[in-house]
Amino acid sequence: MSSKFSNIRRVTTHQLQAMKIAGEKISMLTAYDYSMAKIIDSAGIDIILVGDSASNVIAGNETTLPITLDHMIYHATSVVKAVKRALVVVDIPFGSYQGNSQEALRSSIRIMKESGAHSVKMEGGIEIKESIDRVLSAGVPVMGHLGLTPQSIYKFGTYTVRAKEKNEANKLIEDAIALEESGCFALVIEKIPAALTKKITEKLTIPIIGIGAGPHADGQVLVMHDMLGINNEFNPRFLRRYAELHSSITNAVEAYISDIKSGSFPNEKESY
Repeated sequence: MSSKFSNIRRVTTHQLQAMKIAGEKISMLTAYDYSMAKIIDSAGIDIILVGDSASNVIAGNETTLPITLDHMIYHATSVVKAVKRALVVVDIPFGSYQGNSQEALRSSIRIMKESGAHSVKMEGGIEIKESIDRVLSAGVPVMGHLGLTPQSIYKFGTYTVRAKEKNEANKLIEDAIALEESGCFALVIEKIPAALTKKITEKLTIPIIGIGAGPHADGQVLVMHDMLGINNEFNPRFLRRYAELHSSITNAVEAYISDIKSGSFPNEKESY
């Protein structure tokens, strides 16, 4: 769908703010490599998240915890080379910012300098405010992440919906306000009730990007492998599949194998 923001040559944090004010929904997807980043950037995505979900969908780990800062910089560098329009946000991985604001600053600077990315994302609220403040003081744009925070999965013990109870909902609102006041340019909120998302989106002036958080956020994000149906084992309620590439790729590979076995590939026209 065309809009007055469709022809932006390079999406910036300022333009995301303008999109919220104008009521223009913000689109966001993950990417981890050059080829896929080039496709989704050319399609007109607003934000590309180089997510620590690479730990799951690329490396095959059960959680996001094992991925390292070096891994994230590698993926981010590949993505940035492909992107001409989207704002590129990179997750700072577990253990690279929590509890140590100087470590957070070092990690952010490495990501920005070595990959050429445009911003970083950090999970947590008031408890990581010192790290966020330190990173922002160096001029690095920060996107926050509240609600279900996968880096804290062993603390939560489950991937269930967060902030259903009043106390946790109030804490999430307090955290969101604190992150906005610190200077975060946007927030991802994951797997919380839609009514709470609406309240936060209306209360805050910065863009709110939802995942499993209902329709009221200023934008939405999904993991590319889930949205395209490459990963067919993950079926949460919030996921809408826009393709079934697992089946398409499987069928293509089976046909390729069959053609090799039968001797029909390569044929005379495919030979020199």
